[in-house]
Amino acid sequence: MRSRVGVVELQELDTTAVERLLAVYGLELISVRSGAEIPASYWGAPEAGIAARSLFARADTPAHSLLHEMSHYICMTAARREALWRDAGGDDEEECAVCYLQVLLAESLPGLGQRRLLADLDAWGYSFREGSAGAWFAGDGATAKRWLAEHGLIDMCNRPTGRLRG
Repeated sequence: MRSRVGVVELQELDTTAVERLLAVYGLELISVRSGAEIPASYWGAPEAGIAARSLFARADTPAHSLLHEMSHYICMTAARREALWRDAGGDDEEECAVCYLQVLLAESLPGLGQRRLLADLDAWGYSFREGSAGAWFAGDGATAKRWLAEHGLIDMCNRPTGRLRG
């Protein structure tokens, strides 16, 4: 891995697979040149940025960051999507749903998958009450799973539906 914490970066993924996944939800990947600031990044580079239907990322953007911003877009209300610039907002329940959904979406990207994404979340410093991302996903993540199902964002088999929250 090229990252200082050993997480999968965008440059290690099949760009076509990433663009195809984003397109399912009406998002477009905007590549940012190496070393440049990332527009609409909440935390700053190398974290992904999101504005309207554009997801901004550099080659060194962590895959989990890209999926997290994408999941925010999917989980937010239509009114918030229309005004989206940098800060996705939302409440704690929605944030948990975003974290859960990004893990599910990781299965759509060859070379990533759920197990690796969960390890990357731990390596990056995500903090969960259960102690690890994997323990949260298997435990308290059930609440996030219900939230996603209630909003039609995952099906009965725990798979993303390709729909946006209304």
